[in-house]
Amino acid sequence: MIPYLDLKAQYGGIRDEIRAALDRVLESHQYVLGSEVARFEEEFARFCGTTSAVGVNSGTSALHLALATAGVGPGDEVITVPFTFVATVAAVLYTGARPVLCDIDPVTYTMEPSRLEELVSPRTKAIVPVHLYGQCADMDPILQIARKHGLVVIEDAAQAHGAGYRGRRAGTMGDMACFSFYPGKNLGAYGEGGAVVTGNAAHDKTLRMLRDWGQEKKGFHDLPGFNFRMSAFQGAVLSVKLKYLEEWTDARRAKAAKYDELLAESPVAPPSALPHNRHVYHVYGIRSKDRDALREKLGKAEIGCGVHYPIPVHLQKGYASLGYGKGDFPVSESVAGEILSLPIYPELPEEGILEVAGVITRS
Repeated sequence: MIPYLDLKAQYGGIRDEIRAALDRVLESHQYVLGSEVARFEEEFARFCGTTSAVGVNSGTSALHLALATAGVGPGDEVITVPFTFVATVAAVLYTGARPVLCDIDPVTYTMEPSRLEELVSPRTKAIVPVHLYGQCADMDPILQIARKHGLVVIEDAAQAHGAGYRGRRAGTMGDMACFSFYPGKNLGAYGEGGAVVTGNAAHDKTLRMLRDWGQEKKGFHDLPGFNFRMSAFQGAVLSVKLKYLEEWTDARRAKAAKYDELLAESPVAPPSALPHNRHVYHVYGIRSKDRDALREKLGKAEIGCGVHYPIPVHLQKGYASLGYGKGDFPVSESVAGEILSLPIYPELPEEGILEVAGVITRS
């Protein structure tokens, strides 16, 4: 059996460090924020190449907090994509703003810049490009349009820890960037977690206040804030795991390259990593015209796989109020009907990759 993801294998290699870190939290009796979270924030900001990282309780909260810090609210519009996890769009709705969707590029599955400017209106306040599957969106033209119209750019980097674009790290290009540390992410907590990174000192101050009930000083609530604080346990775990992230990323990239080699002449389309991007392969997503049959075939061979994502946000029942319908975003809809995520994680043995590719290529 080849699982889609094997968190147990990763834990086995760092068990002693993790337990020591958790014991440190227990002995400190600081269970929310505190020194462990502060340490991780400093380390993660340095990793991203930003001056600040603000730890929160989930990637969704990170998006909500960044939008709120940017002043997004009722009457505003925020442009993002329909081919993403629903949290990207949900966070916009949480602020009272209206999500405006932009279709994706058929190669990278990220925001199509050529479709972006026509969506800008007098109500547009922000753009949220999504760095999907571990590959950065085409940020230069997105940033150019944003600057032209005076818009805030918030990178949804939930799947892009350590990814790069033209020599820049994910998280350093927009006004703010949001990361998720859900357990299955390239850098995953042992529970929920997230962070907003920024190089803007004013944003940093507001983010820290908003995540902790709007208070800069305990008992003085200067802003109407939220309870979005990171657990000290998660901060401690993430500090341990961050030390290994580059090593794990190199392993992911090597395994993706092996898949690329083995699937080059197959009936499926491997993912395309653009030469100016550093793809970190949170997901290794292939496209197949007969995706469901292939998924069943892999399942019978006891190979785990996933679909990220089978239904674009604009066609999800819970988001019908957005007012879009079938055919509005043809590229997103096409990709959603063909995409299939193969097993990829640092500990996946080469024999496993050979077996997965063999099942796919055999008629």
